[in-house]
Amino acid sequence: MNPAQRVAIYPGTFDPITNGHVDIIKRAAPLFDRVIVTLAVNSEKRPLFSTEERLEMIRRSIEGIPGVDVDRFSGLVVDYAHQVGASVIIRGLRAVSDFEYEFQIALMNRKQRREIDTVFLMPDEKYTYLSSSIVHEVARNGGAIEAFVPPFVREMLAERYKVDK
Repeated sequence: MNPAQRVAIYPGTFDPITNGHVDIIKRAAPLFDRVIVTLAVNSEKRPLFSTEERLEMIRRSIEGIPGVDVDRFSGLVVDYAHQVGASVIIRGLRAVSDFEYEFQIALMNRKQRREIDTVFLMPDEKYTYLSSSIVHEVARNGGAIEAFVPPFVREMLAERYKVDK
């Protein structure tokens, strides 16, 4: 890796990846030489989709976006960022209510590794209410989710929840 490259990571559990996540990735890509969308593997959480399924959903979602890669990590996100040479952690903010939590995390990350900054990006306003949890709820109850997730993610959710595609 070129040390002069501006590398950022965009961590998350992505269970599943939504169009809001993809929007943030598309906004981040032109700002950095390389963006690594990194799947947080957390043994405390019980995701609907396996690590491999979520990685595949991310890979398919970012096809065609130059300079974007996919990886996974466990442990502290700042340690992972340091390991891959990233100087920035990207976080999406949908609403003011997200800011307080994200601000606390950003400050804790700065305490751990001062050389790594957090950059907050806002998605298109049509995604400001969107979260993976909301997508789960709508999909579980047979609601329409076409506008919220890529088509193959919709199919995976329909299969998982055994509802019509």
